[in-house]
Amino acid sequence: MRPHRVLFVCIGNACRSQMAEAFASARGGDVVRAGSAGLWPASRIPRITVELMLEKNISLDSRFPKGLDEPLPAPVSAPVREWDVEDPIFLPTERQREIRDQIEALVRDLIAELRG
Repeated sequence: MRPHRVLFVCIGNACRSQMAEAFASARGGDVVRAGSAGLWPASRIPRITVELMLEKNISLDSRFPKGLDEPLPAPVSAPVREWDVEDPIFLPTERQREIRDQIEALVRDLIAELRG
């Protein structure tokens, strides 16, 4: 089976979509070819985001924020799912950890559905 192309999008491509892309790549590489982008890309991924993902044994070291024009060379039409996930950028570390775990669960469910 050919992997599904999935693009995770958030505002800055610094936290949520980076986490989702990393979880999808690490846990579902057999069914997902993941990418991520931001509507207004940040200049960098916050250190706390990197550290929180390392707690899950996932490195974000080679990743950086990207705009939609970078992962989407041509207009595409695809199903869209909107996940209600709070932006963790200025929240306390424990709340950011909870959001990371929420994203992990959402990505896990998506992977299970695609494997279905």
